[in-house]
Amino acid sequence: MSETRQDAEVNLFSAPAEALGRRDFLKWLGPGLYVFFSTEEGLLLGQEARGGGRGYPEDFNAYLRIAEDGQVTCYTGKVELGQGIIASLAQMLAEELPVPFEAIRMVFGDTRLCPWDGGTNGSRSIKYFGPALRAAGAEAREVLRQLAAETLKAAPEKVQLEKGTASVSGDPQKKIGFGLLTRGKTIERHLPKKPPLKPAGAFQVCGRSLPRRDLEEKATGAARFAGDVRLPGMLYGRVLRPPAHGARLKNLDTSRVSEVPGALLVREGDFVGVVHPKPDLADKAMERIRAEFDLPELRWDAQSIHEHLLAAGPRENVLESRGDLARGQALAVEHFDEIYRTPYVAHAPMETHTALAQVGPEEATLWIGTQRPFGAQEEIARLLNLPADKVHVITPYVGGGFGGKSSIGQAIQAARLSRAVGKPVQVAWTREEEFYYDTFMPAAVVRIRSGLDRDRRIVYWNYEVFYAGDRSSQNFYNVPHLRTAARGGWSGGGSGPHPFGTGAWRGPGSNTNIFARESHIDTMAARAGMDPLEFRLRNLTDPRMIRVLRAAADRFGWKPARTPSRRGHGVVCLDYLGTYVAAMAEIEMPSGGGPIRVRRVVHAQDMGPVINPEGARMQIEGGIIMGLGYCLTEEIRFQGGRIDDLSFSRYEIPRFSWTPKIETVLVDNPEIPPSGGGEPPNVGMGGLIGNALFDAAGVRLTRFPFTAARIREKLA
Repeated sequence: MSETRQDAEVNLFSAPAEALGRRDFLKWLGPGLYVFFSTEEGLLLGQEARGGGRGYPEDFNAYLRIAEDGQVTCYTGKVELGQGIIASLAQMLAEELPVPFEAIRMVFGDTRLCPWDGGTNGSRSIKYFGPALRAAGAEAREVLRQLAAETLKAAPEKVQLEKGTASVSGDPQKKIGFGLLTRGKTIERHLPKKPPLKPAGAFQVCGRSLPRRDLEEKATGAARFAGDVRLPGMLYGRVLRPPAHGARLKNLDTSRVSEVPGALLVREGDFVGVVHPKPDLADKAMERIRAEFDLPELRWDAQSIHEHLLAAGPRENVLESRGDLARGQALAVEHFDEIYRTPYVAHAPMETHTALAQVGPEEATLWIGTQRPFGAQEEIARLLNLPADKVHVITPYVGGGFGGKSSIGQAIQAARLSRAVGKPVQVAWTREEEFYYDTFMPAAVVRIRSGLDRDRRIVYWNYEVFYAGDRSSQNFYNVPHLRTAARGGWSGGGSGPHPFGTGAWRGPGSNTNIFARESHIDTMAARAGMDPLEFRLRNLTDPRMIRVLRAAADRFGWKPARTPSRRGHGVVCLDYLGTYVAAMAEIEMPSGGGPIRVRRVVHAQDMGPVINPEGARMQIEGGIIMGLGYCLTEEIRFQGGRIDDLSFSRYEIPRFSWTPKIETVLVDNPEIPPSGGGEPPNVGMGGLIGNALFDAAGVRLTRFPFTAARIREKLA
């Protein structure tokens, strides 16, 4: 990389972000393979090339650039949240192009540089963006082969491409690097027929545990997040927060704000904020505001919310139906009817929501810690009444999201303050604001009615889920008479059945649905007098799921036994958006009940061919540890719209001391495309630990978290 480009990168990230003209941007890039130019002045990519909000572009030029020195820049609308796609996506491009993995530089979530993307969520970066990126690399590879053949005066079939170099077979003197091959040219050539992607069996880069580029930066503190961006003359903003969701401002006294020299007051209706050149003085200015609010009626709390959800459920949406439930009920000799409840859970990321906004009369630039750069661009454009292409969103590293940073309340606040004062304004939520403004995993209810026939097979299954959505609710067990229906989804604001905002939380809906289903399956196995693993295998016909279950059992050393065996062993299996999982756990618990200590977790996962094995293991381990939180302690307590848990002293997340021995089994499956790996380990933990608890103590908790108090109450 040339010195000019290094300097330009720093300026692009941290200096005033005025819109770059086409010539300015060409200077920043340096000479090379410019494969994504729009004829529209001032835009790097036209709407058509970048996808324009209509899906991933077919033009390979939208995804990559090869510079004169051989450096390859990969552009993706996905963002790096700590999940490691900084390595795995680079591997997928390097596999197809082909260039050295070390030669690829990733650019994430920049709405002016990257192809359109719907957001980084659902463990779907590799599953959905990966094929588009690989296809771009494959077509670019064949275009380079043609160019090399013309330059080296050889037949295209004689040109070999390897590690960023083109050479002629049988004539080692004839070779040229990709960077030299494209120097000073703008290549607009495309292929009439798209080349095939490499089969998994031919991978040379994918399937290796190559290092992440961000590890050293994050270990040394050099990594830059939205809160690290600085602009000349920028101010720090604070916004008045009501005491409860649904509260209405009644009286306001801002007369004492002027006691803090340099503080500026901003008021737009009920939106009240202050800005100051120093963040601590912005806090002091906010402390001087006196406000009175009309509070909403405290109608529900953490104990009563589930009955409200059952009563408020909208018309059902039937997701799957086969056979005849009445016929199944007539065939059953054992019947089961149970209700499962899950609470509101916070995302609690290490980095609170943060944004820096620079709003001008005709354009705006924002640095946002967000999972949805293009969605944020559209929201900010509507707020400011600007065309979307006049709003430039840049996404630095994001310090955890888990679905919560799909919302951009902090960016809305920063943009409003910046527009009002005419200067860049940064808003970083405090931990209290993070808990207050966060969208939570919704409280939800599942009711399951089912039955077993004389052969101890599931003969009917009637499943209703309220307000968790349908993800992972579909039944993969072999049931002849079945019906699955959902009432309400996981996303909603205070205007719906929830007293505050809800949204995606690390596998939206799946935590609830898998907890309910796998708990119920275990209950049926116990009533049937069968080992829970054998019961599952008896009621499964999917060979892929059976393979994953057996892989977990082999590593765990599972010994069949009826539950409760008092050993504290649990098992779950699940299909999360095409990724198959089987997990087993061993827990211990004092004889009087709680707290649970998870000693060991074995996790087998089939996500197709594994792109980066060590990265996959890291994601699995992280998902398991995070899952322990919602299983054992995490629950938002509230009174109406008032959130009672506003700090980590009250809202307890997993600790290092909780970490069990984790063993991962990566079930390689090259016969299918790669799928996601980060959320599947998390979503099964509720069912897994609940089943291990039943085996240890003989009590079934139908609501998490599984606190010591709830366990003792159930035992009593």
